[in-house]
Amino acid sequence: MTLPTTRKGLQGPKRRVVFVTLYEFIAIIASGLLFMAIGQSAGHSGGMAVAASTLAIAWNLAFNWLFERWEARQSVKGRSVARRVVHALGFEGGLAMVLIPLMAWWFGVSLWEATLMEAGLLVFFLVYTYVFNWCFDHVFGLPASAAAPAAQAARGAQGVSA
Repeated sequence: MTLPTTRKGLQGPKRRVVFVTLYEFIAIIASGLLFMAIGQSAGHSGGMAVAASTLAIAWNLAFNWLFERWEARQSVKGRSVARRVVHALGFEGGLAMVLIPLMAWWFGVSLWEATLMEAGLLVFFLVYTYVFNWCFDHVFGLPASAAAPAAQAARGAQGVSA
């Protein structure tokens, strides 16, 4: 299911700030609880959750800026399931490359154990990222990069293809 692709709703830097703030607030709570669920102390879990969130914020801003630049050049507008999956995989894969060595050091575990921890978190965050983005777009509208011109959107709403 895709959203209507007209350009309205929250846009630009304000959209990114609201997105990142909401996403990471929920992520800090969830990842802290997940770390505690796998046996880490509350202090270490909270510290790692905040550190991971800080890194994720920087990566989120950079990744989404790059993704939206790429997306704006695509002839097909809107955010299909496939585009959302690519977005989620790219974001989480890049973040995992930084977090695995950090978790190994922070929790005093091997890289293999940190990779297994990250794999568990990755499953959760892939689903969370997809669902959060979908909900965010429904509440705040699509970004300009995914919006079709009004005439094209009107044809699509009437079932007419170009």
